[in-house]
Amino acid sequence: MIQRKEKEVMCQGERACLEYIEVAVALPVYNTFTYRIPENLSFFASIGKRALVPFGRRRVTGYILGPSEDMDHGKIKLILDVLDETPLFHSSMIPFFRWIADYYIYPIGEVIKSALPGGLNIYDFVAVAITEKGKNALIKDNLTPLQSEILCHLKLKSCGLRNLCAKLKSQIPNSLIQAMEKQDLIISKRELKGKRTGPKMERYVSMINPGISTDKLSAQKMQILHVLRDDGEISVKKLTGLIPTASRLIKPLEKAGYVSIFNKGTYRDPFGESIIPDNPYKLTKEQEKAVSTVIDLLGKGFSTCLLAGVTGSGKTEVYLQIAAEAIKRKISVLILVPEIVLISQMERRFRARFGDCVALLHSRLSAGEQYDQWMRIACKEVRIAIGARSALFAPFADMGIIIVDEEHDTSYKQESGLRYNARDLAIVRAKLSDGVALLGSATPSIQSYYNVKTKKFIELTLTKRVEKRPLPEITVVDLRKTRDVRGIGYFITDELYKAMKKTLSRGEQTILFLNRRGFAGFPVCASCGAPLTCKNCDISLTLHQKANAYKCHYCGYSLAATSNCSKCGSSRIKLLGLGTEKVEEAVKNLFPDARVARLDRDTARKKNAMLNILKGLKNNTIDILIGTQMVAKGHDFPNITLVGIICADLSLNFPDFRAGERTFQLLAQVSGRAGRGTVPGRVILQTYNPDHFSIEAAKNQDFKAFYNKEIVFRKALNYPPFSRIILLKISGKDSGKTKRYAMDVGDLCNTLKKNNNSFLKTVEILGPITASIPRIAKQFRWQILLKGISAKHLHLFVHQLLFKNRERISSRDVKMVVDVDPFFMM
Repeated sequence: MIQRKEKEVMCQGERACLEYIEVAVALPVYNTFTYRIPENLSFFASIGKRALVPFGRRRVTGYILGPSEDMDHGKIKLILDVLDETPLFHSSMIPFFRWIADYYIYPIGEVIKSALPGGLNIYDFVAVAITEKGKNALIKDNLTPLQSEILCHLKLKSCGLRNLCAKLKSQIPNSLIQAMEKQDLIISKRELKGKRTGPKMERYVSMINPGISTDKLSAQKMQILHVLRDDGEISVKKLTGLIPTASRLIKPLEKAGYVSIFNKGTYRDPFGESIIPDNPYKLTKEQEKAVSTVIDLLGKGFSTCLLAGVTGSGKTEVYLQIAAEAIKRKISVLILVPEIVLISQMERRFRARFGDCVALLHSRLSAGEQYDQWMRIACKEVRIAIGARSALFAPFADMGIIIVDEEHDTSYKQESGLRYNARDLAIVRAKLSDGVALLGSATPSIQSYYNVKTKKFIELTLTKRVEKRPLPEITVVDLRKTRDVRGIGYFITDELYKAMKKTLSRGEQTILFLNRRGFAGFPVCASCGAPLTCKNCDISLTLHQKANAYKCHYCGYSLAATSNCSKCGSSRIKLLGLGTEKVEEAVKNLFPDARVARLDRDTARKKNAMLNILKGLKNNTIDILIGTQMVAKGHDFPNITLVGIICADLSLNFPDFRAGERTFQLLAQVSGRAGRGTVPGRVILQTYNPDHFSIEAAKNQDFKAFYNKEIVFRKALNYPPFSRIILLKISGKDSGKTKRYAMDVGDLCNTLKKNNNSFLKTVEILGPITASIPRIAKQFRWQILLKGISAKHLHLFVHQLLFKNRERISSRDVKMVVDVDPFFMM
């Protein structure tokens, strides 16, 4: 356990001046509000702490942002309580939160709530409780069956109306609740709920009177005192480990005045096994140049660098040596990685180099572990934090450099709630902190490389692998030639089979990549030709053989694998399409003695399952790994010498202007897993489109060739980086209402553009149109795409659309979400 050191971020002077404060509430409201601090709480309130505040008839969590600038201090409500001993975030982060709220058109209280560890907030709700009269009525038995059920349940415990309906599995009319209240059978009251997370307290013991006589003490009590003399204070848990009877002996020792027993905050340790320390590696000339360039920029204001390095070129070592210099200068370092599974690899490298001054932030930690890691950063106990996209909000007061590894990765875009892009916000935070943003990738995004070309970013390059290792040799296999082949041969071609056989014979490892999970992605009826589709979505089901079910990958709906055709009732279902399960089965049949594993969302669901698979690769207990894009990202296993790409075209024809870019990045990244050790690697790339420029560029591992062709199409169609886009996502359960709402919003957009000269030339409206997948999870989906050369004009357009037409836009039946800089257009 790591001892907690509580430190105040705000000084006494700053605290004393806070009487009228600006508060953002954790509710979907866009404004901030002014509250007054009562005298009894004035010492405890400071910027960055949470306060319990009255809001209408409710009590909710609010965040103290600073002194209120609202001079109208008429009917100002008092805050009810201060909820934190130590500020959760520094005052320097507030401009960052305001920027996010403004740019992503999202309530600032909800922005802060999204940034903080989960389980902290308190809110109140209406609870229903039984009265004495209600208890007596149960005995007299002159109630209706539903009234009796309600009172029986409330006799055990008061609860909210929604929970009561769920427990009774019945919809309870509001009129019945009101009638029972009038009869004084039940009472409604407001109760506080929430705050599942906080500091962990542990019992400690320390010696307080070393000079007192110990003549009459037993041998075991004497042993306890000897331990305390040597260690000072010690946790009761650790003391019991040394002396098993200690837990029952320390209380008598306390009564006799020898020791003091007290509670103390401790940190929950998320790291697990210890790491063997390492030393910096000797850098190549290209690495040296990259490191020295970034180090020269530290402390000299804001700048952004793009480190474009081929796979295996040693980008992580560059990050480590830059971080070492930042630590020497007493400035903080934040490292973002796109996937939680990659954090383990990065965390091990950084802990081996920097020890305990590293914090972890990601959603796989327990709520308590997340809280502890957050507080270690807020209390300035660590200088380095590593995490996935949410780590962007790490509460450093002195951010020096933010490193975004695999900056091209779409996982940096949040697709629900606050739809932010962590890569873009890393640059914004670095700018607001006068720090450096370092973006790294073997396949940079078109946007980032365009910023290099327009001199917004500084370009750093690593063109060679470390230790002069060659890039893998890539062979393209044209699948059109095997189109009529039956059985396994149509997706594991003869060339791939021979390469796998040779790799196995040498005791080396193989990765097979197919970005589609399941067994068969297109089951159809052999009698009538109808596909098996999801009842909630306009999409076909996928057979998952291991689960013995057809599943929808969008809403989770499933059918038994024995199900008949819903159209004609036939049991003759033809299993078309391909997935990782089918490839796994085929490989096991081809190579029965090989140790085969599969890595996709299905196999990685259980805790630590993904880490165990990757450990198997590292320890050479897996010969062949079949996987989706999970196998393509950043893994470094020197014994993998062959990568087989089953079908390179799956993402190429998506209705999305970034389809070619994503295809190139995915193919180049998965190819880069081969040959990272002393043995050269080989890639077999199977495709139906061998002449497509994305496939050609991936084959030649030539990002600049891909960029030069792709940027021409982007410019011609006025898509990013030559424009900014905002997607209005409209969804509702009723097809007709959703369509009418989408048309109304479209009319509002066109009217707004027509009536404002500044929008006529700067905003382009595409739609409304049904989404590529018209229905998901029983929700009918429409969208409107807004394009503009200027982000300022585009945001102004959406602000006017939303806030000047609230009555027309608000609807109980249809929801509209604003997605700024969308990544997924489907």
